Amino acid sequence: MEVSLNGMQTMIAILGIIALTLGIIFFLRRYVTGKSDQDLADKYRDKKWSSPLKARAKYPDVDGFAFTGPLFRYGLASALALTLFAFSWTSYEEEVFIPEDALELDEEIEIEPPRTAEPPPPPPPPPPPVIEEVPEEEIEEEDEPEFVDQDIEEETVMDEPEPIVEEEAPPPPPPPPPPPPEPEVEEIFKVVEQMPRFPGCENEPGDNKAKEDCAKQKMLQYIYKNLKYPAIARENGVEGMCVIQFVVAKDGSVTEAKVVRDIGAGCGSAALTVVEKMNNLPQKWTPGKQRGQNVKVLYTLPVRFKLEG
Repeated sequence: MEVSLNGMQTMIAILGIIALTLGIIFFLRRYVTGKSDQDLADKYRDKKWSSPLKARAKYPDVDGFAFTGPLFRYGLASALALTLFAFSWTSYEEEVFIPEDALELDEEIEIEPPRTAEPPPPPPPPPPPVIEEVPEEEIEEEDEPEFVDQDIEEETVMDEPEPIVEEEAPPPPPPPPPPPPEPEVEEIFKVVEQMPRFPGCENEPGDNKAKEDCAKQKMLQYIYKNLKYPAIARENGVEGMCVIQFVVAKDGSVTEAKVVRDIGAGCGSAALTVVEKMNNLPQKWTPGKQRGQNVKVLYTLPVRFKLEG
Protein backbone atom coordinates (compact mmCIF):
# COMPACT_ATOMS: atom_id res chain seq x y z
CA MET A 1 0.00 0.00 0.00
CA GLU A 2 1.45 3.35 -1.04
CA VAL A 3 1.09 6.25 1.36
CA SER A 4 1.77 9.74 0.07
CA LEU A 5 1.86 12.79 2.30
CA ASN A 6 2.32 16.37 1.24
CA GLY A 7 4.39 18.90 3.15
CA MET A 8 1.53 20.11 5.34
CA GLN A 9 0.48 16.60 6.38
CA THR A 10 4.06 15.64 7.18
CA MET A 11 4.50 18.73 9.31
CA ILE A 12 1.28 18.03 11.23
CA ALA A 13 2.41 14.44 11.91
CA ILE A 14 5.83 15.55 13.18
CA LEU A 15 4.27 18.20 15.41
CA GLY A 16 1.87 15.56 16.76
CA ILE A 17 4.76 13.26 17.74
CA ILE A 18 6.57 16.15 19.40
CA ALA A 19 3.43 17.16 21.31
CA LEU A 20 2.88 13.55 22.45
CA THR A 21 6.48 13.29 23.63
CA LEU A 22 6.18 16.51 25.62
CA GLY A 23 2.90 15.29 27.10
CA ILE A 24 4.51 12.02 28.28
CA ILE A 25 7.41 13.91 29.84
CA PHE A 26 5.00 16.28 31.63
CA PHE A 27 2.87 13.36 32.88
CA LEU A 28 5.84 11.39 34.24
CA ARG A 29 7.19 14.49 35.96
CA ARG A 30 3.85 15.13 37.65
CA TYR A 31 3.60 11.47 38.64
CA VAL A 32 7.05 11.32 40.21
CA THR A 33 6.55 14.69 41.91
CA GLY A 34 3.26 13.47 43.40
CA LYS A 35 4.86 10.28 44.71
CA SER A 36 7.80 12.13 46.22
CA ASP A 37 5.44 14.29 48.27
CA GLN A 38 4.19 11.19 50.13
CA ASP A 39 5.76 10.02 53.39
CA LEU A 40 7.74 7.17 51.82
CA ALA A 41 10.03 6.79 54.82
CA ASP A 42 7.18 5.57 57.05
CA LYS A 43 5.79 3.43 54.24
CA TYR A 44 8.98 1.42 53.80
CA ARG A 45 10.27 1.57 57.39
CA ASP A 46 9.69 -2.14 58.18
CA LYS A 47 9.76 -3.33 54.56
CA LYS A 48 11.75 -6.48 53.95
CA TRP A 49 12.69 -7.08 50.32
CA SER A 50 12.41 -10.52 48.84
CA SER A 51 15.34 -9.88 46.53
CA PRO A 52 18.35 -7.55 46.62
CA LEU A 53 17.44 -6.40 43.10
CA LYS A 54 14.14 -5.03 44.38
CA ALA A 55 15.96 -3.18 47.15
CA ARG A 56 18.38 -1.39 44.81
CA ALA A 57 16.11 1.68 44.96
CA LYS A 58 15.35 2.93 48.42
CA TYR A 59 11.87 4.00 47.38
CA PRO A 60 10.52 2.07 44.34
CA ASP A 61 7.61 4.48 43.93
CA VAL A 62 9.96 7.12 42.62
CA ASP A 63 12.32 4.82 40.77
CA GLY A 64 12.92 6.36 37.31
CA PHE A 65 14.23 3.10 35.90
CA ALA A 66 10.79 1.55 36.20
CA PHE A 67 9.71 3.36 33.04
CA THR A 68 12.70 2.30 30.95
CA GLY A 69 10.87 -0.41 29.02
CA PRO A 70 7.78 1.62 28.02
CA LEU A 71 9.84 4.68 27.13
CA PHE A 72 12.24 2.62 25.00
CA ARG A 73 9.34 1.07 23.09
CA TYR A 74 7.79 4.52 22.63
CA GLY A 75 11.08 5.82 21.25
CA LEU A 76 11.27 2.97 18.76
CA ALA A 77 7.70 3.57 17.65
CA SER A 78 8.34 7.32 17.25
CA ALA A 79 11.51 6.74 15.22
CA LEU A 80 9.68 4.26 12.98
CA ALA A 81 6.82 6.72 12.48
CA LEU A 82 9.20 9.56 11.60
CA THR A 83 11.00 7.31 9.10
CA LEU A 84 7.69 6.33 7.53
CA PHE A 85 6.63 9.96 7.25
CA ALA A 86 9.98 10.89 5.67
CA PHE A 87 9.67 8.19 2.99
CA SER A 88 6.01 9.01 2.39
CA TRP A 89 6.63 12.73 1.96
CA THR A 90 5.83 13.51 -1.65
CA SER A 91 6.60 16.90 -3.17
CA TYR A 92 4.26 17.92 -5.95
CA GLU A 93 5.39 20.30 -8.67
CA GLU A 94 3.28 23.39 -8.96
CA GLU A 95 1.00 23.12 -11.94
CA VAL A 96 1.65 25.97 -14.37
CA PHE A 97 -1.08 27.01 -16.79
CA ILE A 98 0.49 27.54 -20.23
CA PRO A 99 -1.89 28.70 -22.97
CA GLU A 100 -2.01 26.78 -26.21
CA ASP A 101 0.23 28.07 -29.03
CA ALA A 102 2.01 30.25 -26.50
CA LEU A 103 4.96 30.93 -28.81
CA GLU A 104 3.02 31.50 -32.03
CA LEU A 105 2.65 35.04 -33.31
CA ASP A 106 -0.63 36.06 -34.92
CA GLU A 107 1.23 38.16 -37.47
CA GLU A 108 4.73 39.22 -38.35
CA ILE A 109 6.07 41.94 -36.09
CA GLU A 110 7.93 44.72 -37.83
CA ILE A 111 11.44 44.92 -36.49
CA GLU A 112 13.11 48.28 -36.36
CA PRO A 113 16.72 48.21 -37.61
CA PRO A 114 19.25 48.99 -34.94
CA ARG A 115 20.09 52.65 -34.77
CA THR A 116 23.59 53.66 -35.74
CA ALA A 117 25.49 56.81 -34.88
CA GLU A 118 24.99 59.20 -37.79
CA PRO A 119 27.76 61.76 -38.54
CA PRO A 120 26.84 65.39 -37.86
CA PRO A 121 25.60 67.39 -40.86
CA PRO A 122 28.17 69.65 -42.62
CA PRO A 123 28.11 73.33 -41.69
CA PRO A 124 26.08 75.60 -43.99
CA PRO A 125 28.04 77.48 -46.72
CA PRO A 126 28.95 81.11 -46.00
CA PRO A 127 26.54 83.71 -47.36
CA PRO A 128 27.54 85.36 -50.69
CA PRO A 129 29.17 88.79 -50.46
CA VAL A 130 26.81 91.73 -50.65
CA ILE A 131 27.66 94.15 -53.46
CA GLU A 132 26.79 97.70 -52.50
CA GLU A 133 26.13 100.22 -55.25
CA VAL A 134 28.11 103.45 -54.90
CA PRO A 135 26.28 106.60 -56.02
CA GLU A 136 27.79 108.43 -58.98
CA GLU A 137 28.19 111.56 -56.91
CA GLU A 138 30.76 109.85 -54.74
CA ILE A 139 32.89 108.70 -57.68
CA GLU A 140 35.79 111.16 -58.00
CA GLU A 141 37.41 111.75 -61.28
CA GLU A 142 40.82 110.26 -61.50
CA ASP A 143 43.71 112.71 -61.96
CA GLU A 144 45.52 112.57 -65.23
CA PRO A 145 48.80 110.63 -65.04
CA GLU A 146 51.96 112.67 -64.73
CA PHE A 147 54.62 111.83 -67.29
CA VAL A 148 58.26 111.93 -66.09
CA ASP A 149 61.17 112.33 -68.47
CA GLN A 150 63.25 109.15 -68.27
CA ASP A 151 65.86 109.95 -70.92
CA ILE A 152 69.45 109.08 -69.99
CA GLU A 153 72.34 111.19 -71.12
CA GLU A 154 76.08 110.52 -71.08
CA GLU A 155 76.70 112.65 -68.02
CA THR A 156 73.95 111.02 -66.05
CA VAL A 157 75.23 109.14 -63.03
CA MET A 158 73.33 105.97 -62.25
CA ASP A 159 73.13 104.79 -58.68
CA GLU A 160 73.43 101.11 -58.06
CA PRO A 161 70.10 99.88 -56.97
CA GLU A 162 69.85 98.25 -53.62
CA PRO A 163 69.46 94.50 -53.73
CA ILE A 164 65.96 93.33 -53.20
CA VAL A 165 65.76 91.05 -50.23
CA GLU A 166 62.95 88.67 -50.52
CA GLU A 167 61.06 88.06 -47.33
CA GLU A 168 60.82 84.47 -46.19
CA ALA A 169 57.44 83.03 -46.79
CA PRO A 170 55.63 81.97 -43.59
CA PRO A 171 55.45 78.22 -43.00
CA PRO A 172 52.31 76.58 -44.31
CA PRO A 173 49.58 75.99 -41.73
CA PRO A 174 49.42 72.48 -40.26
CA PRO A 175 46.94 70.14 -41.88
CA PRO A 176 43.57 69.83 -40.12
CA PRO A 177 43.25 66.90 -37.75
CA PRO A 178 41.60 63.81 -39.18
CA PRO A 179 37.92 63.35 -38.30
CA PRO A 180 37.24 61.08 -35.31
CA PRO A 181 36.52 57.47 -36.23
CA GLU A 182 32.90 56.53 -36.32
CA PRO A 183 31.82 54.39 -33.34
CA GLU A 184 31.69 50.73 -34.17
CA VAL A 185 28.16 49.37 -33.89
CA GLU A 186 27.84 45.64 -33.40
CA GLU A 187 25.36 44.00 -35.70
CA ILE A 188 22.23 42.58 -34.12
CA PHE A 189 21.05 39.45 -35.90
CA LYS A 190 17.51 38.24 -36.19
CA VAL A 191 18.20 34.71 -37.43
CA VAL A 192 21.49 32.90 -36.80
CA GLU A 193 22.82 29.39 -37.23
CA GLN A 194 22.24 28.59 -33.55
CA MET A 195 19.52 30.63 -31.86
CA PRO A 196 19.94 31.61 -28.19
CA ARG A 197 18.45 29.21 -25.65
CA PHE A 198 16.88 29.63 -22.23
CA PRO A 199 19.15 28.16 -19.50
CA GLY A 200 18.71 24.71 -18.04
CA CYS A 201 18.93 22.39 -21.02
CA GLU A 202 22.61 22.40 -22.03
CA ASN A 203 23.27 19.11 -20.24
CA GLU A 204 20.27 17.40 -21.79
CA PRO A 205 21.05 14.60 -24.27
CA GLY A 206 20.32 15.11 -27.92
CA ASP A 207 21.18 17.56 -30.68
CA ASN A 208 20.60 21.31 -30.84
CA LYS A 209 16.98 20.78 -31.90
CA ALA A 210 16.23 18.73 -28.79
CA LYS A 211 17.95 21.28 -26.55
CA GLU A 212 16.05 24.11 -28.21
CA ASP A 213 12.69 22.38 -27.63
CA CYS A 214 13.65 21.75 -24.00
CA ALA A 215 14.70 25.39 -23.57
CA LYS A 216 11.41 26.66 -25.00
CA GLN A 217 9.44 24.48 -22.60
CA LYS A 218 11.48 25.66 -19.59
CA MET A 219 11.10 29.26 -20.71
CA LEU A 220 7.31 28.90 -20.90
CA GLN A 221 7.22 27.34 -17.43
CA TYR A 222 9.32 30.21 -16.06
CA ILE A 223 7.22 32.91 -17.71
CA TYR A 224 3.76 31.64 -16.78
CA LYS A 225 4.87 30.64 -13.28
CA ASN A 226 6.18 34.15 -12.51
CA LEU A 227 3.71 36.15 -14.63
CA LYS A 228 1.28 38.12 -12.48
CA TYR A 229 -2.03 38.82 -14.14
CA PRO A 230 -2.79 42.50 -13.41
CA ALA A 231 -5.80 42.91 -11.15
CA ILE A 232 -7.37 45.59 -13.34
CA ALA A 233 -7.03 43.33 -16.38
CA ARG A 234 -8.56 40.38 -14.51
CA GLU A 235 -11.48 42.46 -13.25
CA ASN A 236 -12.24 43.81 -16.73
CA GLY A 237 -11.71 40.50 -18.51
CA VAL A 238 -8.80 41.76 -20.62
CA GLU A 239 -7.24 38.93 -22.64
CA GLY A 240 -4.85 38.86 -25.56
CA MET A 241 -1.22 38.70 -26.56
CA CYS A 242 1.58 41.09 -25.67
CA VAL A 243 4.88 40.93 -27.57
CA ILE A 244 8.23 41.62 -25.94
CA GLN A 245 11.46 42.08 -27.87
CA PHE A 246 14.86 41.83 -26.25
CA VAL A 247 18.46 41.25 -27.26
CA VAL A 248 20.44 38.25 -26.00
CA ALA A 249 23.99 39.59 -25.69
CA LYS A 250 27.20 37.70 -26.33
CA ASP A 251 27.48 36.78 -22.64
CA GLY A 252 23.88 35.52 -22.46
CA SER A 253 22.44 38.51 -20.60
CA VAL A 254 19.07 40.00 -21.58
CA THR A 255 19.30 43.63 -22.72
CA GLU A 256 17.21 46.26 -24.49
CA ALA A 257 13.90 44.66 -23.53
CA LYS A 258 10.85 46.59 -24.72
CA VAL A 259 7.14 46.12 -25.36
CA VAL A 260 6.28 46.17 -29.07
CA ARG A 261 2.63 45.19 -28.63
CA ASP A 262 0.47 45.87 -25.60
CA ILE A 263 -3.15 45.00 -24.87
CA GLY A 264 -3.34 47.54 -22.05
CA ALA A 265 -4.48 47.26 -18.43
CA GLY A 266 -0.88 46.78 -17.28
CA CYS A 267 -0.35 43.52 -19.16
CA GLY A 268 2.61 44.80 -21.18
CA SER A 269 4.41 46.02 -18.06
CA ALA A 270 3.78 42.69 -16.30
CA ALA A 271 5.26 40.73 -19.22
CA LEU A 272 8.24 43.09 -19.46
CA THR A 273 8.96 42.66 -15.74
CA VAL A 274 9.13 38.88 -16.09
CA VAL A 275 11.54 39.15 -19.03
CA GLU A 276 13.83 41.62 -17.25
CA LYS A 277 14.03 39.30 -14.21
CA MET A 278 15.67 36.65 -16.41
CA ASN A 279 18.98 38.30 -15.53
CA ASN A 280 18.42 37.27 -11.88
CA LEU A 281 18.41 33.56 -12.73
CA PRO A 282 21.35 31.43 -11.51
CA GLN A 283 22.38 30.81 -15.14
CA LYS A 284 22.34 33.10 -18.16
CA TRP A 285 21.00 32.34 -21.60
CA THR A 286 23.11 30.34 -24.02
CA PRO A 287 24.07 33.03 -26.56
CA GLY A 288 23.37 32.67 -30.26
CA LYS A 289 26.18 31.65 -32.58
CA GLN A 290 26.99 32.66 -36.13
CA ARG A 291 29.96 30.95 -37.81
CA GLY A 292 31.08 29.64 -34.44
CA GLN A 293 31.16 33.09 -32.79
CA ASN A 294 28.84 34.47 -30.11
CA VAL A 295 26.70 37.26 -31.54
CA LYS A 296 23.86 39.50 -30.43
CA VAL A 297 20.45 38.15 -31.40
CA LEU A 298 17.09 39.90 -31.36
CA TYR A 299 14.48 37.64 -29.72
CA THR A 300 10.74 38.17 -30.14
CA LEU A 301 8.63 36.64 -27.37
CA PRO A 302 4.81 36.53 -27.37
CA VAL A 303 3.14 36.44 -23.94
CA ARG A 304 -0.52 35.45 -23.85
CA PHE A 305 -2.89 36.60 -21.15
CA LYS A 306 -5.85 34.25 -20.82
CA LEU A 307 -8.22 33.91 -17.90
CA GLU A 308 -8.77 30.35 -16.73
CA GLY A 309 -12.35 29.31 -17.15
